[in-house]
Amino acid sequence: MAGGIGSRLEMGEKPLVTVSGRPMLQYVADAFTGAGHEVLVVVSDRVPMTKNWCRVRGYDIFNASGAGYVEDMIECIKELQIIDPFFFCVSDLPALSSEIIREVTDKYKSSGKPALSVWTPEDYYLNAGCVPSYVEIVDGCRACPAGLNILDASLIDSVQDEFRLLLRRPELAFNVNCKKDLGSFLNFIDRE
Repeated sequence: MAGGIGSRLEMGEKPLVTVSGRPMLQYVADAFTGAGHEVLVVVSDRVPMTKNWCRVRGYDIFNASGAGYVEDMIECIKELQIIDPFFFCVSDLPALSSEIIREVTDKYKSSGKPALSVWTPEDYYLNAGCVPSYVEIVDGCRACPAGLNILDASLIDSVQDEFRLLLRRPELAFNVNCKKDLGSFLNFIDRE
């Protein structure tokens, strides 16, 4: 999902903000392709440079109306008549890895539920200096959504029973929405 302009970050089109020499969108796309998945980037007219970047690199794109994150995802599913389960992910999760994608895929397959959401302990956000925007209790832990989900496209018009996967992976706390989040992530990778 790469159709938002990223106004809170104030660094141009957010999917193309460079982290350690590569756009954030590249990290996310590489994680999915490395795990054997095809990548379709959902964009909007608000991100012309992102659309061009995707075309140059051979990524398929869907140009959504830009109505909102969920709205654009649903528009894409319906317009392309997708009927299988699919991942949807934010484009500003630069620490996402193929290993995480494979782990989430395995958990989804064994869950027996049509949907899966990935959650990360709130402490990881706070320890990283990030401010979580939403917190719920998942498996007895205060946790935040990581921005990585799976839905069954054939059920897109209904509320789907979801498996809430709590992943204790500190790197998932770096959903870069503002300059402070970006600075926290750069400090994290410097320690690695």
